[in-house]
Amino acid sequence: MPNTESEAEPELIRVQKIIAEAGLASRREAEAWINEGLVTVNGHTAVLGQKADPLQDSIKVNGKLLPKANLKKIVLVMNKPRGVLCSHSDPFHSKTIFNYLPKNYQKIKLLYAGRLDKDSEGMLILTNDGQLAQNITHPKYKIIKRYQVTLSKPFELKLIPKLLKGINLEGEHLFFTKIIPATIGDKKEFNVEVHLEQGRKREIRRLFESFGYFVDRLKRFQIGGLTLKGLHVGEVKELSPKELDLIFKK
Repeated sequence: MPNTESEAEPELIRVQKIIAEAGLASRREAEAWINEGLVTVNGHTAVLGQKADPLQDSIKVNGKLLPKANLKKIVLVMNKPRGVLCSHSDPFHSKTIFNYLPKNYQKIKLLYAGRLDKDSEGMLILTNDGQLAQNITHPKYKIIKRYQVTLSKPFELKLIPKLLKGINLEGEHLFFTKIIPATIGDKKEFNVEVHLEQGRKREIRRLFESFGYFVDRLKRFQIGGLTLKGLHVGEVKELSPKELDLIFKK
């Protein structure tokens, strides 16, 4: 008898999504690479919107073959120490955040979903899922990042409306989503809590400096509904699906 069972069709996925899910970049960055002609599928230059089979097709980025096997999605949270650089390597610094990773994660290509500068500390999300990193950092998803900030001099409450409105600096609009002055603790007049939806380079420091304040200490302690509770400085752990969901909890 003839075989009446049809073989399952291969799952075709947009090329930019395949690149993002391999952890090489966000989907937006992958789209830019395609537009620049840096991506090929089976030897032909890819075009934006093109679909491919991630298990069968030969996809190259800048001449390098993308692994066909789907990578396990890894999402880590780190309590970044102060004085450590967010970089894979740096000739001027002996340690980067990647030196703190357990050995089983050190060979995985990981992206940070919202970097922290060298002098900042606290919560850092690392993942090999480029699209996830984009979803956490892009302002359209409205994921609130919360920071504890210690200033160089007492904070003046009259500045709150100006900080919420923000300023245009070097072609960027810098502003805070929310600012909460501390009400308890030693030197409470020097401490504030800042909320951001966006995350431009050194935004908190630059905005405060424009109003005559320097940031003495900056710690990110929460992203979405996920907190640093129980994670000591320098520690890293893999997020469970439930913990990952907390990031997107409103």
